[in-house]
Amino acid sequence: MEPLPTPVEVRLAARPADRDDAVRSAGALLVQAGFCDAGYVASLLRREQVATTYLGQGVAIPHGMVEDKGLVRRTGLAVLQVPDGVAWGSADKPVHLVVAIAAASDEHITVLRRLTRLMRDGSRIDQLVRTARAEDIVAALTSDAAPDAAAAPAQDFPLGLDLTLNYPNGLHARPAGQWAQLAGRFQAALRVRHGDAVADARNMAALLSLGAGRGAALRLSAQGPDAEAALAALRDLVLRLGDEETRQAELAAARQAQAQGLGRVLGDWQPAARQTISGIAASPGLVVGTLVSAEAGTLEVADQHQGFAEEAALLDRALNAAAAQIYHLAEQARAQGRAEQAGIFDAHGQMLRDPALLREVSRLVVQGHGAAWAWRHVLAERVAVQRTVADAVLAARAADLQDVGERVLRHLLGRGDDAGTDPSTWPRDALLLADDLSPSVTAQIDVQRVKGFCTARGGPTAHTAILARALGLPAVVAAGPGVLHLQPGERAILDGYRGQLHVAPTEKALRETQSMIERLARHQAEEAASRLQPATTTDGHTLEIAANVNRADQVARALEQGAEGVGLMRTEFLFLERDHVPDEEEQFAVYQAMVQALGGRPLIVRTLDIGGDKQVPHLNLPVEENPFLGVRGARLCLQRDDLLMPQLRALVRAAQTGPLSIMFPMISTVDEVRQLKARLAEVQRQLGIGAAIPVGIMIEVPSAARMADRLAAHVDFFSIGTNDLTQYTLAVDRQHPQLAGMADSLHPAVLRLVADTVAGARRHGRWVGVCGGLAGEPLGAALLAGLGVQELSMSVGDLTAIKALLRRHSLAELQALAQQALDMDDGDQVRALGARLRSAPEGL
Repeated sequence: MEPLPTPVEVRLAARPADRDDAVRSAGALLVQAGFCDAGYVASLLRREQVATTYLGQGVAIPHGMVEDKGLVRRTGLAVLQVPDGVAWGSADKPVHLVVAIAAASDEHITVLRRLTRLMRDGSRIDQLVRTARAEDIVAALTSDAAPDAAAAPAQDFPLGLDLTLNYPNGLHARPAGQWAQLAGRFQAALRVRHGDAVADARNMAALLSLGAGRGAALRLSAQGPDAEAALAALRDLVLRLGDEETRQAELAAARQAQAQGLGRVLGDWQPAARQTISGIAASPGLVVGTLVSAEAGTLEVADQHQGFAEEAALLDRALNAAAAQIYHLAEQARAQGRAEQAGIFDAHGQMLRDPALLREVSRLVVQGHGAAWAWRHVLAERVAVQRTVADAVLAARAADLQDVGERVLRHLLGRGDDAGTDPSTWPRDALLLADDLSPSVTAQIDVQRVKGFCTARGGPTAHTAILARALGLPAVVAAGPGVLHLQPGERAILDGYRGQLHVAPTEKALRETQSMIERLARHQAEEAASRLQPATTTDGHTLEIAANVNRADQVARALEQGAEGVGLMRTEFLFLERDHVPDEEEQFAVYQAMVQALGGRPLIVRTLDIGGDKQVPHLNLPVEENPFLGVRGARLCLQRDDLLMPQLRALVRAAQTGPLSIMFPMISTVDEVRQLKARLAEVQRQLGIGAAIPVGIMIEVPSAARMADRLAAHVDFFSIGTNDLTQYTLAVDRQHPQLAGMADSLHPAVLRLVADTVAGARRHGRWVGVCGGLAGEPLGAALLAGLGVQELSMSVGDLTAIKALLRRHSLAELQALAQQALDMDDGDQVRALGARLRSAPEGL
């Protein structure tokens, strides 16, 4: 059955005063037609602050924020025809057709496809702008013309696989650049499909244009002589980067939680000032400074063609010079220990190698246009398209395209060393004002001179905001175009906690602000001290709190946040991040470095846990129909002594340098434990080391939980992996695009298996820890403590909050809560029990 046409409301000959007036008018049409609630109009305006919805060819497509889809009642369109045009932010040309979209699902994709086809026909757009018949516009947006060849999507290659994107911020520039870099190492062609859109995996810009947000269903396919290896490598990279992206998101969430805690110190205090501008809090902090315009001058580009050979050479020199600058910035960031910044500039370098971009620029040069004009024209189109991506996080990456493009443009114009601004002229308490600071400028800010910044556009997840947080500078973004009209040289207060800029404050307000800054500093010092206090309940029961850490260089931050050791060191990264199996010496160096970094604190190292969602191409493992129920974890190690024995030798040697426990994953039977311990004993005999090394196992499958009393006789401790235990208990693939939401670790069935594990361990005096995701959730940690778990190991960003939570309650209270949870019907009922904990001073 063909889908029904999307309903359309049209207002002809509209004359909005400006962009915001046009958005409000179109939003009012949506509300009047019953497509959405009134609150959706504000969502349309917020979307415009994050990234413009100008599509090109005089068309704009306002649409709401992703998080406000609940305000949409049914999919519909509202079109404002503006014959005289209306200015649309920084768009080069006025907008004549405003197509506002209310869509709670992906139904709007069809509309966008029709608009894209319409925009190829300039005369048709002109006709719609001039028509006096609303039905002409309705017909254009609701009827499908036969797709032309150019619009037909590329087909998948025969060899392929499906996966779900688990990147918290979707497919943005950094991971897309790494995908493209990997794809370029193979002879095979690789494609990535998201819905109807297909991208060449070598083409970073094409990958970004997929608009693949978190949870996107992707199809990877390959064709060529090394297609199978290329496909496996890309799959592994996608999954591995998912872990890294998740870790970065967790760190960002931890910083945000800390900022919110400090923000509560401000209460309802508001400094008196001549003007207060509100935006989005992007990086926390409270500072007083002097307003400075950091807007770069507009680059004027004349369309001058000096001959194809000359223009081609000019473009080549500009690209090489820009690439050299970006490489220098990336290396400089690495040398300063700023890996996140380095990753952003690595992604910028990939953007310069986009073959589709270079082909389009070359085509215009061949047609007789100058290289600088052609570059700017193509860049503007690319940036406009990126800003229209439905996912606001991905749309904000348009700033990266703009940054890279203008760097090349400056070289094309012979101004390669001119960034458009002169930081040496800024005062030493500068508060920068800009439409949107480029990542390049932000990364080179002198923090001795700049105290913070406020931008008209941008978003809290854009690279500019990420870099601001890395620099420790307060930042407010998406504050609207009004910031560009503020008078440089005026005093102002920047509140990065609440997203406000107070211009021309009173003397009293300045004194109050200084007192508040001192109060915040004291609060931070007190919080830092409390992080190091043990997690002791009000009735004297202490739980050990550890961190899930993979590398020695991550230990210092974990200890600063209150970790008392490392409860889970995953060793898969040693195999995933190489194209070969690491030998004994490579592994020993890594394990020894971790022991030394911990300085005598406990360390639990999990042996290689490969299989299921973690595959390593160079291990040449067989393809299994159901890898989660196949040869993974301990099963794989028992079949591959070439992998297990060198790792055990390295671990045994490292255990002689400090506290180290060995933990075997994915145990389902007692016999597996016996075999693994026999291998370990053999290694110790070979090395002549008789000292006992603590041995534990992961409890990840129901059989292990139910047999805990039998397994406990053979090991020193258990660590429960709640993520896999949930998956196997509820028979839900955690990566399944439709079922993943059912993988609820708070389900009573999972909690009962935790209780079984604790009871079985007690029979032999063994301790039980949890290193899965549930340990880092406030309610989960409370229930685990109540069930008798003695150690919780979690992501670094969760440590402070969990320790504080446990210190606010008695063990008796948590035990009573846990017993009630075991008698609930589902996870939602268990969550409802958490309400009593929320009555605590700081809640959950």
